[in-house]
Formats: sequence, structure tokens, C-alpha cells
Amino acid sequence: MPTALMWGRFDPGYSRNRMVRKLFEKLGWRVEAFRPFSSRTGRAEALFRGPGRPDLVWVPCFRQRDIPSAASRAGKWGVPLVIDPLISAFEKEVFEKKKHAPGSPGARRLLEWEKGLFSAADLTVADTPAHADFFCENFELDPDRTAVFHVGAEQDMFRPMPPPPPGPPFEILFYGSFIHLQGADVIVEAARKSRDMGLEARWVLLGDGDLKEETEKKAAGLDHVRFEPWIDYHALPGRIAKAHILLGIFGTTPKAGFVIPNKVFQAMASGRPVITRRSDAYTGAIQESDLIGWTEAGDPGSLAARVKKWLSDPDGLKSRGEATARLFRDFFSEKRLEKTLSNIVDRAMERVRE
Repeated sequence: MPTALMWGRFDPGYSRNRMVRKLFEKLGWRVEAFRPFSSRTGRAEALFRGPGRPDLVWVPCFRQRDIPSAASRAGKWGVPLVIDPLISAFEKEVFEKKKHAPGSPGARRLLEWEKGLFSAADLTVADTPAHADFFCENFELDPDRTAVFHVGAEQDMFRPMPPPPPGPPFEILFYGSFIHLQGADVIVEAARKSRDMGLEARWVLLGDGDLKEETEKKAAGLDHVRFEPWIDYHALPGRIAKAHILLGIFGTTPKAGFVIPNKVFQAMASGRPVITRRSDAYTGAIQESDLIGWTEAGDPGSLAARVKKWLSDPDGLKSRGEATARLFRDFFSEKRLEKTLSNIVDRAMERVRE
């Protein structure tokens, strides 16, 4: 039985990492983990308490600092190194948090640092084709050394559920961490516009994060907008089941145009109609599908109009949700992701044989 070694100070409970482990096991791989006490001491720790030689080393999401030690050990073992960053530090610090201006010395240092890390991998995994393009353009990666592996949803948790009764008060649900790419301010403004349209709907924003307080201030006076605290991840399916429509993201940051967020996959898997912004992250039949409620980025009027249109035919929400679940199964199911991971593994192993 081949062995995949997940390397670094990653969170085993994070949904992406659970999914990767589950799919490796479905492919017949044993999955082991090496989690050093510190990313800086990973090389040394591996010498004294490291695992045996695996067949492949996988650096999970957000663990760029663990790439050097993983690359060193994978090289000594002569096994492929696959990294699954999910987001780049350069992208996050420059374009999302705006800690460094594009082209500034700080941004250039971060770019060169991360470019060196990504170049050490035999294969870099991206969550969408648009994100893979970003990695190639900014880190000078050969497209042949990248692969697209969608985030998906854990289908043992997120599965089609009966919709709530097709009548008022309708509930529109967003959940997230209140960061810029999600566009919570766009949602609040759309809720304001929906009130002016005479729409009977309750807009719920669930979660916590840096921009929550600011968003709450923008929602002052809107009695049909409600904020709920974050809930346990395993309680999300039940909360989703109570909503008529699920919301994705509406921000205008670069990353918002690269990603398909967890909440979109989870809403689709749960059989709920979902509205989100257009972006190049969606390709082919998904991009062209009228089952997704596409809106323009940063446009509350577009979002409010889409909600009004769907709620004008409440009986149609059930069939739309069922069709959305089928769309998920056709393109993003665990079975599809398993085939994708199998291809990634084959490509990584082939690179080492070269």
C-alpha cells in the first residue's frame, strides 16, 4: 500500500485537509502525518523523530513555511513533493490585507520568497483554473507543474435536504468570516434595496471576523437584517436547511475572482439555490449554467434584483435546489475529486521518474 505523508504544522480538522486525507484513502493510500513543533526546526526534527520514507510528500493548505523542510526531505527520499497552498501569502498580504502596495519593496520581497518556495515543488495544486493562472503568472511556474483540485464539500455532512415551506418570511443566508473578498457590505446594501422593493425577506449574516462590526454598523436600522454568531462546523448543514437561498461571495478583490468558496460548494451539495458573483473561477458548463444566480461583483442592485426574481416564484425554489444538487454531483462530487486526485498523484510520480 503506497503512503502519502502530509507534512507541516497543518490543521488536520480543516475541511480541505480532511477531504484530501479521505480521498487518498479511497484511492488505497495510507496517509501519515509529520507535524513538527516548529516550521523552522522541521528538518532537524525529521532526522530524530521523522517517519519512514513515503511514496509522496504533501504540504497541506496555508503551510508555505513548511515547504523548505518538506522539499529537503522529499529530495533525500527521492519522492515527489506536492504543495496545496490554497492561497499565496503574496496574494493575501498585498491584495487582500493591503499590508504592502503592489510593486513596493515589501511586496517584491514577499513575491520572491514565495516564488522560491513554489519552485521547490514537483506539482502545485490550485483550487480553480483562475488561481492556477495566478500562480503561473506571478511565480513563473510552468503550467505543466500545476494542477486544479476543487475544494468541493464533504458529502457525508452536506447532502440534499428538504427545503423550508415556500412562503414568507423567506430567509436569505450568508455565512463566513467577514473578510473583504466576501463582500458582506454588498449583502447589507442589497438587503436595504430589497426592503425598498417591498420584498418580504429576512437576511441573515452568520459568523465572525474583522469586518463584522463595520458591517453591523452599516446594517443599523434594517430590522430585516439579522446577525448570528459562528456555530460549530457540524451544525452548519442544519442551519443551511432552514434557509431558502444561500449566498456566496460578492467582493471585488483579486482573490474574489480566483476562488469558489466553501459555502458555494456546500450550498450546492445541500440542494439549495445559491447566488454569487461572476468570476473566471467558474468555467465551462458551470459558468454558463443559469442554475447559479450570477451577479456582478460589488453590485448590491444586481444581488437584490436576483433575490427578488427568485422569490417571485417561491414554488420554483425547490426544483432549482434539486437541479443545483445534480449540478454539484456532475462536476464537484467526491467521486469527481477522487479522479482528480488520482491524476495529480500520477503526474507527480511521473515527474520524479523523469
